[in-house]
Amino acid sequence: MSEQSLGVDAKRRGAARRRGGAAAGGLLAVWLALSGCSGSLFQSKVAPPTIYLLVPTYSTPARTPAAAPGDASAAAPADAPRPIPLDLAVLRPRVRAGLESERIAVVYPDHRLDYFADARWSGPLAEVLQDAVVQAMHSRAHLRGVSGDASVFASAYWLEIEVTDFQAEYPAGADSPTAHVRLLARVGRSGDRSILGRFTVEGRAEAASNRLGTIVAAFAQASGTALGDAAAQAEEILAQAKNSP
Repeated sequence: MSEQSLGVDAKRRGAARRRGGAAAGGLLAVWLALSGCSGSLFQSKVAPPTIYLLVPTYSTPARTPAAAPGDASAAAPADAPRPIPLDLAVLRPRVRAGLESERIAVVYPDHRLDYFADARWSGPLAEVLQDAVVQAMHSRAHLRGVSGDASVFASAYWLEIEVTDFQAEYPAGADSPTAHVRLLARVGRSGDRSILGRFTVEGRAEAASNRLGTIVAAFAQASGTALGDAAAQAEEILAQAKNSP
């Protein structure tokens, strides 16, 4: 190989090294730029939503069951009604389309469905209401046992709820919304899958102002009205079932 050929090859290798170095330098610059602004690319500065618990409020105090015979330590009055010796499973509610998430729904006068920004229930509405129904039946109905649907096969009776309304409604011209809760309920027997009774309960409560805190308080009041009525009607149906042959 001639000296001229060797010189040409050396020049070519030098140019290739310079191009490779430039490419590597460019990649390093891109990596450093991304590292420097990773906080803005991968960390959202949007404030997390406010999470609200649904805590129903009732117009009447919870019922106190009578003490078991021979239980001198119980504080319940002697004339308090005895628990109905039945076990009830509260099934997971069925929720109308549009209401099934954890978002807090709002309906406007033109029937437009929307959701309050930056606000959420503590879970999907079906879970939130199932827990609320179980607590309402525990505190306001005289039953031996109440549980979620995980133990439906161990319970002789069940309660199923269908949620048709659970939203804040803005009437035309109103400055603050009204919380509207409407539930369809069925009580049945697990053994033969028979339906013992059906009923509808409803609650409405106007928010004191157009603020989320007062709107959630209105939901609590409307829910308490509906769930208190549901507990009373379910108890009546189960008492009749227990006394029927």
